[in-house]
Amino acid sequence: MAGFLNLHKPIGWTSHDCVAKIRRLLTLKKVGHGGTLDPAACGVLPIALGRATRLLQFLPDDKAYRAVIRFGLTTATDDLEGEVLTSQPALDLAEARAIAALSTFIGTLEQIPPRYSAVQVKGKRLYDLARQGKDVEVPKRTVTIHHIAPVAWQPGEFPELTVDIACGAGTYIRSIARDLGAVLGVGATLSALTRTKSSGLTLDSSLSLEQLESQVEAGTYIPIAPEILLQHLPRIILSEDPAKRWQQGQKIPFRFRDADLNCPHYQVFDATYRFLGITAWAFIPDTDETRLLPKVVFTPP
Repeated sequence: MAGFLNLHKPIGWTSHDCVAKIRRLLTLKKVGHGGTLDPAACGVLPIALGRATRLLQFLPDDKAYRAVIRFGLTTATDDLEGEVLTSQPALDLAEARAIAALSTFIGTLEQIPPRYSAVQVKGKRLYDLARQGKDVEVPKRTVTIHHIAPVAWQPGEFPELTVDIACGAGTYIRSIARDLGAVLGVGATLSALTRTKSSGLTLDSSLSLEQLESQVEAGTYIPIAPEILLQHLPRIILSEDPAKRWQQGQKIPFRFRDADLNCPHYQVFDATYRFLGITAWAFIPDTDETRLLPKVVFTPP
């Protein structure tokens, strides 16, 4: 079995818990996930099965979330799982003011990850250092936020704003909630999070663990074919002999159009449109020609 699974991760499960469960369900050793989702969050968790684990690095890095931000409250973890640091009702916060501040976070910007996160500092995870009570400087990272749109406003002592966020890889939604509260001067934390899109997979087509188990028991489960999630990469089609030689690890001469050279990786198919793997390319010394390099061979010759 090789391909991808669009899993709807439940609240309370770690991404590793999900991988372990799927290994047992499918009796499969090689299972990996495409991007950690916090235990308190739910939603799309891309899962690679079998040989497809080697293709995780080539999946698109687009992500989207629906987040609920609670104002007037700050916590050690920047969500409701952590110790409450400050609690001050934000009755005077107007919906229009909270929404107007969202534009501050659109674009490419520097973000400080939560102290309880998997970011490494000198080889150690921040959450491990935080649990040990060690005060370390959290390194900033550059992230890209494409879009933030308000969805709903819940007034009250601790009002909540629900937003849809589209962003690049490495973005912490907990940090957005924390920083939005700081911009507004009332404090804020993340109270709920659902990932609605990741690596080209969307929430509406995801499977719960219960649905997956039912399909496996019925013998109807079929993984998502790799080429479906790799559609953002251009295709190269090789005839029978070059395809066989490429799969055997040989460098294959190939003539690109100039525009194609802007892309570092390509999907490789044979003449019957069977997906063979991912290739890189390199110039042949002292010529204007290029050769295909066997980056990841998915299908044996």
